[in-house]
Amino acid sequence: MFPKDWTPPCGSCCTKKFATLVQIPWRVFCKKGCDADADTWDDCVGECEEICYKDPVLKDQQWSSYIDRSPGDNSYSLECFHACVSGCGFKFEIPPDQVKEVMPSRPLPPPPPPVPKPDPAETKTIPSSEDVTATSA
Repeated sequence: MFPKDWTPPCGSCCTKKFATLVQIPWRVFCKKGCDADADTWDDCVGECEEICYKDPVLKDQQWSSYIDRSPGDNSYSLECFHACVSGCGFKFEIPPDQVKEVMPSRPLPPPPPPVPKPDPAETKTIPSSEDVTATSA
């Protein structure tokens, strides 16, 4: 038995796809997709949503979704979902193009409100050393 035979092919595909050091978290979620108990592609995608998108634990307290929840932030949840679905794709031998098209059934969060820019008329100018007359005490 050689080392390449020690891991299932699906897990090896995840390791290859998410090989860099900064991609290790996504490799973990890809392998969760590989190891999902789902019997069909659709069930596996559903399990990925359950893994990657968490609702707040306490009602009306968005911050509570970070308590014992993974991966946390909405942008991370989307990346987690895509990594997990990649694992499902490897497991069920779905073409990569079809895997890339899958989107979570949850509505995407609204974009953050734009940050208002200060009005130039209201900004105070700080005098430079050239503007201040030299005085001696």
